[in-house]
Amino acid sequence: MKKSWQLKPYAETSGKLHMELDNFLLEQHSLDPESSSILRFYRWTPPAISLGFHQKQYPDRWNAIAQQYQLEIVRRPSGGRAVLHQGDLTYAVITNVEIEGKSRSHREMYEYICGFLIQGFASLGISLNYGKSGRGYIHNPSCFSTATNADLVINDGRKLIGSAQVYRRNSVLQHGSIAIAPDHHLLTELFQTEVPIVGYQELLQEHNTESEMMIMELIKVLSESARQHFCTQFL
Repeated sequence: MKKSWQLKPYAETSGKLHMELDNFLLEQHSLDPESSSILRFYRWTPPAISLGFHQKQYPDRWNAIAQQYQLEIVRRPSGGRAVLHQGDLTYAVITNVEIEGKSRSHREMYEYICGFLIQGFASLGISLNYGKSGRGYIHNPSCFSTATNADLVINDGRKLIGSAQVYRRNSVLQHGSIAIAPDHHLLTELFQTEVPIVGYQELLQEHNTESEMMIMELIKVLSESARQHFCTQFL
């Protein structure tokens, strides 16, 4: 029997509060093997740079850039590299590592969870594939400058979704950034290189400023694909 899932309300708040909530929900889920899996979508207000849990250092100049552009600098509970949360939508999934009586590897969990994203974007006419990490990944401060096999890219190799995980007991939190309308100028200023990222708005060939309606429609599509992919009904 499939365990139940909760779809949390969409939220916009600070990165610090989002990361505290993700961490809290993971801890509560890990303490109760019978608890419902969780899906939620959110945006970062104000915009922020998030650092991976093990990314202990970042360039000093980021502090000045963050002050200039009114960005927060926040640490995630998950791994991975730095992400600029401006013009993006974040998803978070918290679920059991053991699926149908079988414990899954980190790679298998990425594929299991990312399945709803691949299915959802396919319904919108956007084909996504897993990235292939280069040798320099661990030395690159930017998550979106390289695509690992945990990330989702379009056919030309540009990344649309970057994801990261953290495990606790028999539970996993996977959350990731879905690019909507990335600020290429700011990304280049931060990472001092052109970042191969593509936004959902560009893929729609939509030249207007990102709209709340666009975000809400994408959440609706991805929520439905999650319901189908995870074979559940949301509480």
